[in-house]
Parts: sequence; C-alpha cells; structure tokens
Amino acid sequence: MRKSPVIINQVSAKLGAAIAAHASAPVVIDQIRPERPWELPEGGEILVTSSSAWRNAPAGFRPPSSLKWVQTETAGVDIYPEALKRDCVMTCGRGLTAVPIAEFVFAAMLRHEKKLEETRARAKADWTRPPIGTLYGRKLGLIGFGALGQAIVHRALAFGMDILVNRRGAWAEVPHGVTPCASAAEVFARADHLVIAAPLTSETQGMVDAELLSQAKAGLHLINISRGALVDQVALLDALNAGKVGYATLDVTTPEPLPDGHPLYLHDKVFISPHISWMGGENSGLFRERFLKNLDAYLSGRPLDYLVDPERGY
Repeated sequence: MRKSPVIINQVSAKLGAAIAAHASAPVVIDQIRPERPWELPEGGEILVTSSSAWRNAPAGFRPPSSLKWVQTETAGVDIYPEALKRDCVMTCGRGLTAVPIAEFVFAAMLRHEKKLEETRARAKADWTRPPIGTLYGRKLGLIGFGALGQAIVHRALAFGMDILVNRRGAWAEVPHGVTPCASAAEVFARADHLVIAAPLTSETQGMVDAELLSQAKAGLHLINISRGALVDQVALLDALNAGKVGYATLDVTTPEPLPDGHPLYLHDKVFISPHISWMGGENSGLFRERFLKNLDAYLSGRPLDYLVDPERGY
C-alpha cells in the first residue's frame, strides 16, 4: 500500500486544509508565503508554491532528492530555478487567470479609444468633445496564443475586431476570426492595439526591441501583461518619444516596481499598473480544484495536466 504523500504547501492555509482532507491522508507541511521558499524540508514529495521570492534562490540550489512533483500557482515559471524544473515534474497554473487578464486588456483598450481620462469633466470648462475611437474594426495583434490569447480572442470577436496572431507553435486549426501571421514584425506593422501574451523564456527575453518597434504601425497601442523583460524599455521610450508607438499600457515592468523617477512613470503616453491584471474572480478556488484533481492523477499513476516543458520553459 502506498504511503501517505508528504506535501509542502507554500500557498495558503485554506489550500492546506483542503489538501489535508484528501482521501490519501497526506502529511501537510505548511510554509505559507515563505521568504526563503527554497529551504525545503527533507522528505517532502510534492511542493505547491507560488512565492515570488523564488527569484532570490541561490545559484547552487538543488531540490531535495525526495521531491518529485512541483505545482505552481502561477502560469509563468520563469521565476523558478532551473534545477526545480529539470529535476522534478512541474505543473503550472496555466489559464487560471486568463479571464481577469483578458478583461484588463479590454479595459485598457477601451480606456485608450474612448479617452476616458481626457473627457472626464470636473467643471463647465472641461465640457469638450475630442475625437473618440472604437474597437469595432480595429486590428488587434497578439504575440503568443495560449489560454490567455484564446480568452482575448473570444472577447475581441464580440467587439468586431480583426485579429492578428503570431505564435511559436504550428496551428492544428486556425480559430474562427483569426489571421495567422508568420512573424511578430508582421503583427507590429498591422495592429492598432497589440498585446504581448508570450511567456518569458531565454528566446523571448527582450524580443520587443528597437528593430521590432521600428516596424510598428504609427500610433500603435502596446499592451504588456506578460513579463516586463520581454520588452526593451529603453527602446520603448525611444519609440514613444519618436511617435512610432502612440501609447503603452504596462502591467509589468523590469524591475517591479520601477524606481522612483523612472522615465516610464513620467511619460504622458504610458499607463503603468502594479502587476494586477491577473486579479479578480475566485482564482484560488479554481487552483485548489486543479491541484486536487492532479493529486488524484499523481497518486494513481495517470498523466498530470498542465505540465511544464523544461526545454520550452512553459
């Protein structure tokens, strides 16, 4: 008979209680939001984690030999040490926050098109009517097409937008309303609004550079809700100042937060939010449900869902 699994919970007390109630009678070790999440107890077989403090893991980190499976709450796994991804099976929170992030993207686009800041009237003198835009018929570009990209496309179709997508993998079937683009440069050259939705990997880091930005359609609205390191921020500032990029909505930056006085804070064509696009809705309940379903699969020897490919980095 299989021994009860030892599960290290770094996410929440509520999750720990749900795990403890599992039929396998697991031993749960709670380390809720630890400052040093890499200090793992020997004997732990499963780790459930989400701590951003993993960014500070020492270079020589090695997981204990007992650790077999890591479940992350986050979709992106760039913050975790390579040894954790290489030496253990890793599953992630892919798609869990796709809905709130997609809603954030549309809030950003509508804010920009409808000029919500400029048209707020606080006095009679503010009663002006600048030209107002629309999403209908606008070209929406997507770099990356995972669960988040699909959630954005679903909503974009309802708004009557033309959708351009560049993705790394081959298309098994092109979704209705989507125009595939062979390169990111093609998307930049044609899009009115462009969303960076690709994961951060060694291949995508700094991909939005001066060369790519130079090919942007004049007035492009760039939206980054993935990782700050995908965008060369110096090149973005240059493109904004030159008028090549019309506006940038950045929910992610490098570093986070930016230091006081950073030129992106001060630029009148930039909106920065504190990495909150993923928030909203009952994400924690969905995550508990996903982990417990995967725990059933793990204990019965079945394949796990939402596996991370360590070679691809997502």
